[in-house]
Parts: sequence; C-alpha cells; structure tokens
Amino acid sequence: MKPRLAVFRSNKFLYAQIIDGGKTLVSVNKQSDPVAAGQEIAKKALERKITTVVFDRAGYRYHGNIKKLADAARAGGLKF
Repeated sequence: MKPRLAVFRSNKFLYAQIIDGGKTLVSVNKQSDPVAAGQEIAKKALERKITTVVFDRAGYRYHGNIKKLADAARAGGLKF
C-alpha cells in the first residue's frame, strides 16, 4: 500500500503530512505559502526514500492553494 499525502487547510495555515498505515512519516506546515510547503514535503519525502504517494485532499476542491501544493510537490519529485 502506498503512503498518502494528506492535506488540511485552515484560514491561516496549510498542513501536509505523508501517512502510512496511521503513522506520520513526514509533516510540514506553512503559513499561507503552498508552493514552499509542496517543495518542502517533496524534499523531506525524498530524503526518506518515498517517491510515490496517493494524494488525499480531504474533500477540498483541487483548486487554488491545494493545486499549488500538489504542483510544487510534483515538481519536487513526488509522483501521485
């Protein structure tokens, strides 16, 4: 089973975690900068030799900050 990249957003912050079987492997939180969060989560994941994930957007539309985070993570080397 592939780990999942779970995303949560609040009014100020954007949280991204890579979770495998209920255990958090990598996490990032950024204040209103989804591109930096996507790049950082990709960098940390690749350091732990995680290359492929399933994108869990938690019901949020694939638009705006969620899309920017996903695009930055893909550009950083993660495969969804």
